[in-house]
Amino acid sequence: MLTWPDYLVLAAALAVLLAIGFHFGREQHDTSDFFLARRRVPWWAACLSFLATEISAVTIISVPATAYKENWEYAQFFVGSSLAKLAVAFLFIPAFYRHDVTTIYEFLRDRFGRASQVTGSLFFFVSRLLGSGVRLMAAALAVAILMGWPIGPTIAVFVLVSILYIASGGVQAVVWTNVFQAIVFLVAGAVTLGYLLWHIEGGLTAVAKVAGEAGRLNVVNWGPSPGAPDFWRRTLTDPNIVWVALLNGFVGSMAAFGTDHDLMQRLLTVETRAASQKTLSLTPLGTLLTLLIYLSLGSGLYTFYVQHPGLPVPRADEILPHFVQQVMPAALRGLMLAAIVLASIDSPLGSLAAWFVTDIYRPLLHPGGSERHYLLVSRISVGLFGIVLGVLAYAFSAFDGILWLAFKIAGVTFGSLLGVFLLGLLTRRPVADVANVVAMVAMALVNLMLLILSETGALRFAWSWLVILGTAGTMSLALVLSPMASRRG
Repeated sequence: MLTWPDYLVLAAALAVLLAIGFHFGREQHDTSDFFLARRRVPWWAACLSFLATEISAVTIISVPATAYKENWEYAQFFVGSSLAKLAVAFLFIPAFYRHDVTTIYEFLRDRFGRASQVTGSLFFFVSRLLGSGVRLMAAALAVAILMGWPIGPTIAVFVLVSILYIASGGVQAVVWTNVFQAIVFLVAGAVTLGYLLWHIEGGLTAVAKVAGEAGRLNVVNWGPSPGAPDFWRRTLTDPNIVWVALLNGFVGSMAAFGTDHDLMQRLLTVETRAASQKTLSLTPLGTLLTLLIYLSLGSGLYTFYVQHPGLPVPRADEILPHFVQQVMPAALRGLMLAAIVLASIDSPLGSLAAWFVTDIYRPLLHPGGSERHYLLVSRISVGLFGIVLGVLAYAFSAFDGILWLAFKIAGVTFGSLLGVFLLGLLTRRPVADVANVVAMVAMALVNLMLLILSETGALRFAWSWLVILGTAGTMSLALVLSPMASRRG
């Protein structure tokens, strides 16, 4: 059970978090301060902020769980993801700075029209809110196990703290708390890994032997050869085949990093395009370090429980918090608890408020208002979205396999978003606004149906293909429909 040193470490971490939020609250005078920090954030702080947002509590909880019950094949996605960051840095970011956007969906307005902007921003709203609900649930579940709390009150505490510091300090508070969060979860992960290896008989050598013999250290899944009879079936159903993982990692991450304003918001807070590009290009180093720590934790936990067969073992998604609670000493236990809590409190409330005020409220519901009015609406939006996020997180607590659940949800809409952004970035061809909307909605519905059929077992289809299908389908359909839409116009 937790002791007073654990609570002391956690309380100190939360105090720092709230202090950062209230400190920057004094500097919020308009929406440019609240959503962009007037582009005065140092590139290295934006880099750590991006890392903290990219990682989240899902990584801390679910990556060790995946390595514990499966292997290291998840690392294949990292290679494709790193290449996607370079593509976003040199294709997307220059356009966003050239158009001087507050949210990235304003680029769609400038390139195509208001309907594309609103549709893209609504797709972001749905996918980010659902995905963040999964992430919040993952963290709340871990903390509930560690602290012995019911899942509902745990989620409520997280949401309350998020609302307080984000509504007060805006994106500046988000960025600088992210810096603190990134440092804490890297240090806590490294300390926990060191403690775990110290208590494994044979240490790192034993992990390599025991986990390796069980296939828990496999990184590359070569899949069947092109001439094999099951080649196409495996290709369409196994997302961990190396070239499939690389392709999906590249396309899926390009969609996540380039069309999701929650991640892109951090990159728009630095002063220049070049600084933003450097920020994103260097984040793979931090991601690699984080993956190595937390994948190693999963392999180490597998070896530890093999060596101690008498110890109770929970379901895989709870293996790390269970170990922390049952085995680790006071203070160190509190450090990992603080890392999980801080990672869960990093929420999308700032970017959701930016979406609502910039893309919906200001242009469509209340044009011509004062900056003071829009700042007030922004803070109220943070609170309302926090409540909705908490309700969704509680609803997701019934699901298992939470690492992949977040990706599956994103796969439904990310392809549509990436398709319309690539049309705007890669072509100068005029595309009718309504054609984009029809194409985006149609491909999202197709992907939703495919995901439902796949999850119910009616169709053997790997969810990881959804983003690729959605991207290609949206681009093709919009180009085909555009001449017809223009003639009708």
